Amino acid sequence: MIGPSGCGKSTLLRVMMGLIEPDRGEVRFDGERVGRDNARALRKRCGYAIQSGGLFPHMTAWENIALPARLARWRSDRTQERVLELAGLMDLPEDALGRFPAELSGGQRQRVALSRSLMLDPEVLLLDEPLGALDPIIRSHLQRELGALFAELRKTVVLVTHDLAEAATLAPDDIVLLREGTIEQRGAFETLRKDPTSEFAGRFVADQVDRVEALIGGGA
Repeated sequence: MIGPSGCGKSTLLRVMMGLIEPDRGEVRFDGERVGRDNARALRKRCGYAIQSGGLFPHMTAWENIALPARLARWRSDRTQERVLELAGLMDLPEDALGRFPAELSGGQRQRVALSRSLMLDPEVLLLDEPLGALDPIIRSHLQRELGALFAELRKTVVLVTHDLAEAATLAPDDIVLLREGTIEQRGAFETLRKDPTSEFAGRFVADQVDRVEALIGGGA
């Protein structure tokens, strides 16, 4: 989901998680309506990561990643195996796992946050500007890494971003452009670029298209 600040992207993600009840309509997860009575249980089947990571500063990287497993009362050996598995998947060096968030680089903090969102092997990943706080070089590098990771994991991912380049890199075939709480246009990046359905959609894409094509071309 892309769109300018204040268009409702993060709010819609919270509605999907059952943190906010919709004024109209409903959210269904695997055919089951999300409501007050089951939202908490359904959230356990989702991984969630936000901008800047949302890590607990008094916990080490290891403790942050393992937190969902601790709350789920996993055995310690199972937790240890999963943390090390995720560290390898995220290219996190083992010595970084014993550091606190303030001792990690921005890219490492984001890898820890994404690892935590994957700890319980959720069916769905909900990511709210997960790379928004990173500098452009690290962000571009992680965008490519995440694209490969999502393809490998084969999970449903809903990603919120205001960056069209990020959307085109991670979800080139299914981009939802929001405007003031409504869907302005939905489709593949090439459709948005070549056939915008409104002046707003055309302007939003045109303002970013040069950088998108540079990033995609660089990735090729």
